[in-house]
Amino acid sequence: MSSAVTPPNPDVALNADPALKAAVLAEALPYLRRYAGRTIVVKYGGHAMGAGGETFARDIVLLRQVGINPIVVHGGGPQINRMLDRLGIKSRFVNGLRVTDGETMEVVEMVLAGTINKQLVAAINTAGGCAIGLCGKDGGLMRARKMTRNGELGFVGEPERIDEGVLDGFRQAEMIPVIAPIGVGAAGETYNINADTVAGAVAAAVKAARFLLLTDVPGVLDGDKRLMPELTANEARRLIADGTISGGMIPKVETCLDAVDGGVEAAVILDGRVPHAILLELFTEGAGTLISGG
Repeated sequence: MSSAVTPPNPDVALNADPALKAAVLAEALPYLRRYAGRTIVVKYGGHAMGAGGETFARDIVLLRQVGINPIVVHGGGPQINRMLDRLGIKSRFVNGLRVTDGETMEVVEMVLAGTINKQLVAAINTAGGCAIGLCGKDGGLMRARKMTRNGELGFVGEPERIDEGVLDGFRQAEMIPVIAPIGVGAAGETYNINADTVAGAVAAAVKAARFLLLTDVPGVLDGDKRLMPELTANEARRLIADGTISGGMIPKVETCLDAVDGGVEAAVILDGRVPHAILLELFTEGAGTLISGG
């Protein structure tokens, strides 16, 4: 994997020599063969969304059109914050997790399963795909339990079970699932779940070829702030232990480790703000930090 990525210039791409375009397609062919018929889970984060939604949607549609099965799991923290501010509802966080009371839960579900989910579905469908929006409540996709290890967080949960059969049905229908990180408890209660955690759990459930975690950083950096293109699971754990991986990167790496331990071939942390980050990761030598078993 490469250690740096220069965002492509759309004008250059449009005006490129036809022979150059053909050469690019030829170079991508081995990667297309590698992932044909395989499932790719993409976590599209609130901070990575920005103004690149149309490009993201086109890239997801392209994956489906070349025979890859994409599943999108999205977040929406910044959008939730804005809506809560508009409604005058104060938020409190514990270890980076939003304390979610009943009133806040209503807003979280409205923004995630409503506004953001349907915007993403519409963007993918407009780009020529066939996407369907859902959350953990739909079809019994995601059973959740209350999270207790970080103290009292209200309606904050964690995935307990993902029904991969629901997702397999969409795969057979050649539809693109777009999943909001809302889970349902055994008694029907609604839970707000971290989107990274949901995406990793979904990737493990479907035994994805790749789990792509799009965020707002290039990937995992070493002590000199240089991108580390590849890490084994053991190397990643060692870097957490010695403090090289720290702060908000720790839960992201741990989510990737859980996914790999659960049967995902490899997980990748990459910068979703880079145009065509997904295509750069899958169809070139790479764009972020790939974490594999071992």
